[in-house]
Amino acid sequence: MPPSPTDPVAVIGASGSLGFGLAIRLARTGVPIAIGSRDPGRAAQTAARAAAAVPDAELTAHDNAGAVRAAGPVILSVPFRNQSETLANLRDALRPGQLLIDATVPLAAAVSGKATRMLGVWQGSAAEQTAEMAPAGVRVVSALHTVSAASLSDLDHPLDQDVLVCGDARADKREAALLIERIEGLRCVDCGRLEMSRTTESLTALLIGVNARYKVHAGIRLAGLPEVPWD
Repeated sequence: MPPSPTDPVAVIGASGSLGFGLAIRLARTGVPIAIGSRDPGRAAQTAARAAAAVPDAELTAHDNAGAVRAAGPVILSVPFRNQSETLANLRDALRPGQLLIDATVPLAAAVSGKATRMLGVWQGSAAEQTAEMAPAGVRVVSALHTVSAASLSDLDHPLDQDVLVCGDARADKREAALLIERIEGLRCVDCGRLEMSRTTESLTALLIGVNARYKVHAGIRLAGLPEVPWD
């Protein structure tokens, strides 16, 4: 396991199921978490709920911009309908060199459609939209689209899943992987450039359909990879 980061990790959208699961799973490994929400009161409620799940966690509550300013890496886990507005509001908080891990998926549910369908994104993918909207110098990678939020939130549920990571710089993807792989049972796989996010994001819709059909919280595991894919 890599050493604990010195800077907190901001989870934007921590009141949602995926963001909350990531926050408590990372907090349980000793990572300081800056919980962000549009509503500081809701952030405080989420931090209290996370503290109940992980009593020894190091948690702080902020509005979204405050969480970004208080952190090193940032995880963006908001619904697609909120992605553009959230990023616009974070332009003055995000800083050059900061790592931004985007977990957004453009599901049709954002416009009252089916969660098993995808929306077309002009830039090609939600992650590419993030890269276009983020200030210059912010390092954007995409990840975490196929990890079950329900499984993450259940700390007693064992994880044995791969996380598909896309980005234009291998060093950025490796940094994201070192953070994500602190969560026991998650293994990160380099899936290529950020433009490949249009494929990895669509797997969320596929898994929603599979999980509804079988009434499970299945993820993805790739066979035949090296024991340590990032060497």
